[in-house]
Amino acid sequence: MSSLDAHSGNTYFRLIDRMHKALSDAGRLPDSVGLTAVSKNQPWAAITPVLAAGHRRFGENRVQEAMERWGKQRANYPGLELRLIGPLQSNKAADAVAFFDVIETIDREKIARAIADEIQRQGKALSTYVQVNIGEEEQKSGVWPKDADAFLKTVVGYGLAVDGLMCIPPVDGPRGPYFALLKRIAERNGITHLSMGMSDDFETAIAFGSNEIRVGSALFGAR
Repeated sequence: MSSLDAHSGNTYFRLIDRMHKALSDAGRLPDSVGLTAVSKNQPWAAITPVLAAGHRRFGENRVQEAMERWGKQRANYPGLELRLIGPLQSNKAADAVAFFDVIETIDREKIARAIADEIQRQGKALSTYVQVNIGEEEQKSGVWPKDADAFLKTVVGYGLAVDGLMCIPPVDGPRGPYFALLKRIAERNGITHLSMGMSDDFETAIAFGSNEIRVGSALFGAR
């Protein structure tokens, strides 16, 4: 095993321990949070030890890159779940629906309609999340919190079943209030899945009710 393989494998189990401690501190069950290993831009040598440890949920930012990385490998790992966690263009909707199991970044009506149409056309069972720009930051994607309720009603009208909400809070200041706001939006819209929390704040996200965390650098190291 190379030093890179050993690092990824050992780091994975340390990360799981951190998750379990955060869940215990929050009074939650050990299996109540899912881990998405953010494999975007990672070399295959860093990913294989995580797969060897039994992990099967990975997040990618770009449709084409994900297809190139995972296309030939997918048959080798039964139960593999691939999530799109980066922005999606409407001209990639067909490929995204065909390739991914979960799309977490629906943030515009055009994208929502394109995905809904492709799900129907392909007959694909696909989980979808709406991305909320929880800090109202101009440089980030996502529906602003004040518009989230109306947006959710609109996309449901397109026939899209929204399973969860996703957010990336501002890097400065405490994250808890942003996670609490996303949870309130979810609760009043009957949504149970919250994809919130990354490498530097997932313990806080778990304390505020996250059930999906997305971890890259804490697992694979800085790119």
